[in-house]
Amino acid sequence: MCPLFRAALAQIAGADFRFARTAPKNRYRFFDCIDDMSYQPLLSNAAAPLTRQVEALDERGRHSIISIPAERPLTVYVDKRELTTLMTLGGNPEALTIGYLRNQRLIRALEEIVSVQVDWSVDAVAVRTRHGIADIEERTAKRVVTTGCGQGSVFGGLMDEVDSIALPHDARLRQSVLYRIVDTVRSQQSIYKQAGSVHGCALFSGTGELLYFIEDVGRHNAVDAISGRMWLDNVRGEDKIFYTTGRLTSEMVIKGAQMGIPFLLSRSGTTEMGHMVAERVGMSLLARCTGKHFLLLAGRDRIVFEPELFEGAGAGWQAAPASGPRYVGNDSSENIESTVNAGPK
Repeated sequence: MCPLFRAALAQIAGADFRFARTAPKNRYRFFDCIDDMSYQPLLSNAAAPLTRQVEALDERGRHSIISIPAERPLTVYVDKRELTTLMTLGGNPEALTIGYLRNQRLIRALEEIVSVQVDWSVDAVAVRTRHGIADIEERTAKRVVTTGCGQGSVFGGLMDEVDSIALPHDARLRQSVLYRIVDTVRSQQSIYKQAGSVHGCALFSGTGELLYFIEDVGRHNAVDAISGRMWLDNVRGEDKIFYTTGRLTSEMVIKGAQMGIPFLLSRSGTTEMGHMVAERVGMSLLARCTGKHFLLLAGRDRIVFEPELFEGAGAGWQAAPASGPRYVGNDSSENIESTVNAGPK
């Protein structure tokens, strides 16, 4: 390692900071928030520019200046130990790092983190924990490369501790709220509209109010950044709705479940394992959410259908006694299998 790089990391990770209280004795489940809203680790404020301009030449030989998304490496060091390198836009590096550690099941409570300091001059973030991470070598020895764009990865078995996650059974999502969410995402000003080539994730309240909208080069980064932001803002997930522009893979479902969120929406499709995990943890999974259309694949009991939304729109509403109402059109139950993973990823 370059001596200057090592010295910079040592300076970031070895700083002496004071804190108001000690870590709690009890542990927290993945999606629990800290019980002390006043606690915050010491954070840098190192948001980086999200786009850059480059010169382009089109098919007619004409010059233009276009915006492209930034992409930069962020090497994560935990207590001076190199853990991984994330490829990111760099807009939310501190929240991304915290959410990554949370969703990798390496940190169970925000109070375990003393500081998160990002230094783009060395493309690194130094995390200092209060008592270290027990058995970190063993826990990070097994790595699973996921299907996430940007090639995400998770430590340990994908299904580790999934059965211990309990999502709330009484949470409900009204069809009109779902449509409000889809419309809000559609009208959101975004890096994607400006430069393309990114994925976005959003967290909504139970009434459809937008709480967070984060984009990154990979959807796994965007969900991790929202997870970190939720911890920092003491936001719980049991009455929230998560939206992603990317596929509903097992990684996305597991991370949503760990955040305690009972609803996962996407404008894209799902995968076999994503669907299986959703059913296993009791998550409501909705794919192909565009306009008035969606495909409810799991967790049907939580969705409140509102057939009056289609009054005057012609035939197409049909009651299904065993599983609740369904919309029968071009994407009826007979051809869901062929449409659920069709279209853009």
